[in-house]
Amino acid sequence: QVQLVEAGGGLVQAGDSLRLSCTASGRTFKFSRHTMGWFRQAPGLEREAVASINWSGGIPYYADSVKGRFTVARDNAKSTVYQQMNNLQPEDTAVYYCAASTWGGIVTIPNDYDYWGQGTQVTVSL
Repeated sequence: QVQLVEAGGGLVQAGDSLRLSCTASGRTFKFSRHTMGWFRQAPGLEREAVASINWSGGIPYYADSVKGRFTVARDNAKSTVYQQMNNLQPEDTAVYYCAASTWGGIVTIPNDYDYWGQGTQVTVSL
């Protein structure tokens, strides 16, 4: 059984920073063979891709709304993916999910991900 556990969410003010982490586990799960993604979902909206990073940590994908503010990175030795979020704004408020995909390369479509975490709430106030 594969588990993805997110951590690092919280309530912050506009302009603040947070770092999310997502640690994967599972007897047969090979973290280094999966593309990892971060998604977010705000109330009433569809889940959207925020960032994606392939198995080697190559050039990541970022949604236009977070470019220059968010940075995704992975540590294959720790089976963990991170998302550093700087200059947070109220429109970043959402539940953030990490996900793992066996597809190679960058993956931005939710249905192309095989495993999902339970989500962590990020709330940004003015």
